[in-house]
Amino acid sequence: EEAIFLRKKITLLRAFSLLIGSMVGSGIFISPKGVLKNSGSVGFSLVVWFSCGLLSMFGALCYAELGTRITKSGGHYIYILETLGPLPSFLFLWAEFFAIRPANSAVVSLAFGRYMLEPFFAPCAAPVPAVKLVSLLGYYMVLTLNSWSVTWSARLQTALSVVKLLALALIIVPGMMLLAQGHTENFQDAFDRQSLVLDKLPLAFYAGMFAYSGWFQTSFVREELVKPERNIPLAVIVSVITVIVGYMLTNVSYYTVLGTQDVLASPAVAVSFVQRAFKSLISVVPVLVALSCFGTMNGGIFTFSRTLFVASREGQWPPLFSMIHIRRHTPLPAVMLMFPLVTAMVCIGDIYHLLNFFSFSRWLFIGLATLGLIVHRHRHPELHSPFKVPLFVPVSFTIICLFTVAMSFYSDPVNISIGCTMVLSGFPVYYLIIHRQMSDRCRNLFYYLTHKLQLLLEVVQQEIKTY
Repeated sequence: EEAIFLRKKITLLRAFSLLIGSMVGSGIFISPKGVLKNSGSVGFSLVVWFSCGLLSMFGALCYAELGTRITKSGGHYIYILETLGPLPSFLFLWAEFFAIRPANSAVVSLAFGRYMLEPFFAPCAAPVPAVKLVSLLGYYMVLTLNSWSVTWSARLQTALSVVKLLALALIIVPGMMLLAQGHTENFQDAFDRQSLVLDKLPLAFYAGMFAYSGWFQTSFVREELVKPERNIPLAVIVSVITVIVGYMLTNVSYYTVLGTQDVLASPAVAVSFVQRAFKSLISVVPVLVALSCFGTMNGGIFTFSRTLFVASREGQWPPLFSMIHIRRHTPLPAVMLMFPLVTAMVCIGDIYHLLNFFSFSRWLFIGLATLGLIVHRHRHPELHSPFKVPLFVPVSFTIICLFTVAMSFYSDPVNISIGCTMVLSGFPVYYLIIHRQMSDRCRNLFYYLTHKLQLLLEVVQQEIKTY
C-alpha cells in the first residue's frame, strides 16, 4: 500500500559508522606484513602508512565534492558514467563485479575466519578448510542481514564500529606503555636503505591503501543519506583523520613489541602482538578483530549492492537488480548477486595474491573517477557545489593513482596482467550487449525470465526517484 523506494535512513552517525566500519577492518590486522615486506624497513613502512593516509584523505575529499555535485548513489560507477561516459563506467562495473568486489570480500572473509578460529587452535595455525568454512558462514550471515533490513544492517555497522575502535585501543595502549618505558630497540636503523626495493613500493602502497579503503563508501548510498550536502564532507573528514591517527599508533605499537622478522613471519599480526604483549587478552583480541572484519563485510555488501542497483537503473545491468523487496525495502536481487563469486574466491584464493589481484583494477578506476571530477569542473563551471576542494588535490591524487597502477606492472606482472585482462574483457561484452540492441526473441526471453524471478523474490521497481 505504500510507495516502494530506498528510504533516507543514514544519519550523520550512521555515515560516520559506515566509513569507520569499512576502513577499520581486516586491513590493519593483515596489511602490516605486506607493507613491511614490500617497503623493506620499519621506517619506510611507517612513511608508507602515513602517505597512504594522506592519499586517502585527498581521495575522500574529491569524492565528497563529487557527492555534492552528482546527487545519485553508485559511487565510482556513477561518477565515471556522469563525467567520462558509458564505456569506462561499464568497464568499471565489469571489473568490479567479476574481480574487484568478490576478491575484496574474499580477503576480508578469510581474515574473519582466520581470526575467529585463532584462539581455538593457538599456538598452532588453524586448518585452512576450517578457516574457509567459517569465512563463508560469516559472509552468508551478513548477506542474509542485508537482505532482511536496511535499519538493522546500519545498526550493526554502528555497534561494530565501536568494537573496531576498542580492538585498536587494546593494541595501541600496551604498545605505547612499552614505548614510554624505553623499549625502542626495534626502531634502531629504522631507515635501512639496503633493504629498500623501489619497484616493490607500489605493492606496499596497495597493501596500505587496502587498509584505508572504505573512505568512499558514503558515495555509494548518497540517495539514502540524510542532509548529504552537509553530512558527506563532515563524516569523511572526521573519519579519515580518526583512522590515520589510529593506524599510525597501531603500527608503532606493532613494531615496539614485535621485530621485523616476527611481523613478516606472522600469519595474523594482531594475534602475535597479543601473545607477546598482553597474554591475558589472548582469546579476546582475535575475536574483536574477527568482529571488525565482520563489520567490513557488512559495509561492503551494503554499498556494492547499491552500485548494481544504480547500474541496472541506468540500463547497463539487467533490470531485475534495480528492484526492491516489497516489504523489506532492500535491494534484494543486488544484495544476493555476489553470493557465487565470493564463495568461489574464498574456496580457491589466498589473501595476499587476491589483494594484488583486485588492487590494480580498483585504483585504476578510482583514479579515473577523480579525473572525472576535473573534467566535470571544466564542463560545468556554472554548477555551484556546497563543498569544493583545491584543484591540486584531485590532480595530485589522480596522478599518484595512475602512476602507482603503471608501476605495479613491474612489481607483480602476473596478477596485474590478470586484472588488466579482466578489465579489457569488458570491451566485447559492452559492444555486443550494451551498445547493440538485442533481437526481439532474446529480449522477450530475457523479460520472461526477469518476470518469473521478480515474482519469486517479491521485488518491484522503485516507484519514485530519490535523486
